[in-house]
Amino acid sequence: MEYIVSARKYRPMSFDTVVGQLALTTTLKNAVKSGKLAHAYLFCGPRGVGKTTCARIFAKAINCQNPTAEGEACNECESCKSFNEQRSLNIFELDAASNNSVEHIKTLMEQTRIPPQVGKYKVFIIDEVHMLSTAAFNAFLKTLEEPPAHVIFILATTEKHKILPTILSRCQIYDFERMTVQNTIDHLKHVAEKEGIAYEDEALAVIAEKADGGMRDALSIFDQAASFCQGNITYQKVIEDLNVLDSDNYFRIVDLAIQNKVSDIMVLLNSVINNGFDGGLLIQGLAKHVRNVLMAKDPQTLPLLEVSEKAKQRYTEQAQRADTRFLYGALRLMNQCDINYRQSSNKRLLVELTLIEIAQLTQPDEGPSNGLRPRKLKSLFKQLIQQAQPKQKTAPQVAAAAPVIQKEADSTSTKTPSATGMTGAPEQPQKASQRPAIKASSLGITWKNLRGAGKPQKMQILPDAANVQNDEHEEFTQDELELQWMSMCNRMPQKFSGIATRMKNMNPVILQMPDVEVVVPNQIAKDEMEQIKGSILKTLKIYLHNSEITLSLRVAEQEEREVILSRREQFELMSSQNSAIERLRKAFDLELA
Repeated sequence: MEYIVSARKYRPMSFDTVVGQLALTTTLKNAVKSGKLAHAYLFCGPRGVGKTTCARIFAKAINCQNPTAEGEACNECESCKSFNEQRSLNIFELDAASNNSVEHIKTLMEQTRIPPQVGKYKVFIIDEVHMLSTAAFNAFLKTLEEPPAHVIFILATTEKHKILPTILSRCQIYDFERMTVQNTIDHLKHVAEKEGIAYEDEALAVIAEKADGGMRDALSIFDQAASFCQGNITYQKVIEDLNVLDSDNYFRIVDLAIQNKVSDIMVLLNSVINNGFDGGLLIQGLAKHVRNVLMAKDPQTLPLLEVSEKAKQRYTEQAQRADTRFLYGALRLMNQCDINYRQSSNKRLLVELTLIEIAQLTQPDEGPSNGLRPRKLKSLFKQLIQQAQPKQKTAPQVAAAAPVIQKEADSTSTKTPSATGMTGAPEQPQKASQRPAIKASSLGITWKNLRGAGKPQKMQILPDAANVQNDEHEEFTQDELELQWMSMCNRMPQKFSGIATRMKNMNPVILQMPDVEVVVPNQIAKDEMEQIKGSILKTLKIYLHNSEITLSLRVAEQEEREVILSRREQFELMSSQNSAIERLRKAFDLELA
């Protein structure tokens, strides 16, 4: 016996057997019963939802000589029998994908002149009508607008937006719906019972989700799974055959993230990647899973889950353990990861960082946060980091020493910078402690003064540099200060490229938290930096999260200035430090250019 795939074997033959299109089939049946038929119909919707099938059923019903009271074909008259035996001369099917030229349409139009031999109408079903060329559409327009009384056109397409508006205005448009997961599962159960195939509900749910709303795709996947499982479709065999990531992984990741078990999540991610699954697909699947958990928190949104009843129960149980803010934050992080995944050069690291941040959403913050800046990664192995770091002065000791330094600075605030430099203090810390505490309000030039009447001199280092928060007082290290200084120099506009290059060679120093000093090589560089000092200060305040930062500029003393050597002086210095360089020069008889 010849084998027929399920998509053809169980193709609906009547309106009542069409799955998931109740409103549409009811409208077509009522049109058949009342006899109020349009001359052109357009069936549009996703693939595999029954557009061509409904077109055939409708064409058979309107030509039936004895339709039922419900508007169905009788399947007993000569017209129905000839259609079922595929010998009907009144119903024509044309594939516009391969017959899309003007000549094909003209040939079709010539056939419309011949009246039907049996039945009332000649029905022309044009599948994938959006594939017709523009010239073919134009040749089709006149006949479509005023066809003979015995002609009905049924057009089918998956891409309605590609059809000319002049065609759309001449048709009754029917939009087919995607198949719901539950409708697909019910139909697959019916097919499995007819074929005598054992199944698990979870396995059919996986097939329905994989089909993505297409019944033809679902039946094709069903046949594939039935062949692999040899008559017993189980959940484990289906996910193995279809290479689908087990949903248990998503449930485990969410549970581990709620408990802040980052290490376990990393081990689970490694096993998933080793099994051949892509990290991007994991993030997409996890985002869909978290969305379902969020929908399961409210009984009103629970019906939005297109999963089996057993899966709904699992989602509801996990929704009771997960906080709503955690789910919102996880969705935002995964959406950002999905956006950046394709451009990332290290995709696995991006996925790992995203999962780490998700696992830390429920972890208490280690420091103050104003909710406006991005979340910092918290210490995963905090004890190991503290053991590896060298012992430094603790925060209470620094806080206790601050009033003394401030008192000394106030006592010397009347001295001029040149007088301070003449004291001959041998040690730099004493010199720094004697410097007066400079207020941020008394330094730099405001944006308003910089604009003036001429060309604006505004420097946009940071787009929102004016939005400085006044309630941030985080301490920062010397390394963090140097990092933000270099980042700021790299962001400076092109017209400030000269001063930006010189600023990269300057090292800002923390005198006393949060006072920062920058030693400039000469007075010219100092004058240029004074003009943009306000923007520099605001940028440091934002990126170092401390609104009390002050910035002072000082011209380097003679002994602090770096001596610039010529090429010959550099070579002589290297030769004096390493005799092998001089021997190499003599061996090859080299001369300095």
